[in-house]
Amino acid sequence: METELLADANHRMDKAVEAVKTEFNTVRSGRASVGLLDRIHVDYYGTSTPLKQMANIAAPEPRLVTVQPFDKTAMKSIEKAIMESDLGLNPSNDGSVIRLLIPTLTEERRRDLVKLVHRLAEDGRVAVRNVRRDCMKDLKELVHEGEVGEDAEKRAEHELQKLTDGHVHGIDELVKHKEAEILEV
Repeated sequence: METELLADANHRMDKAVEAVKTEFNTVRSGRASVGLLDRIHVDYYGTSTPLKQMANIAAPEPRLVTVQPFDKTAMKSIEKAIMESDLGLNPSNDGSVIRLLIPTLTEERRRDLVKLVHRLAEDGRVAVRNVRRDCMKDLKELVHEGEVGEDAEKRAEHELQKLTDGHVHGIDELVKHKEAEILEV
């Protein structure tokens, strides 16, 4: 019974780390990345639609992202959504492709992005610790109901702590890499 709880906790912690990784991809670094536009939603015929479902997004050069809409009538809506986003990018439209030139980051903007990365990482760590808390609560209930002995509970708690530490360490490694990527000039 406790192994099922640990397996579920591991799966949920993996998802939390994966969510942090996905969020990090949307944080702008000095280079062009297609993940940069993942959070952008476009008002398309009255429906909020993710940009990546409406267009081919590519990064053909280190400082350029291109957006080629499937439907050319959505160009203005896509441009508007990009300009209203917090990315600080100015789209240039040639009628068939939207080009986003990625400017170099100022030192102040780099520091702001590093703070954002740390905040996102802390949210991930909190999510991992919440999974641990929930699993501990479930273990206590199993002990209270007599389905698991106290020795098995202690072993499971120890394993759960090792899982938690490993996932938090994984988030810390992601932070280190993303921070180095942002601060790279």
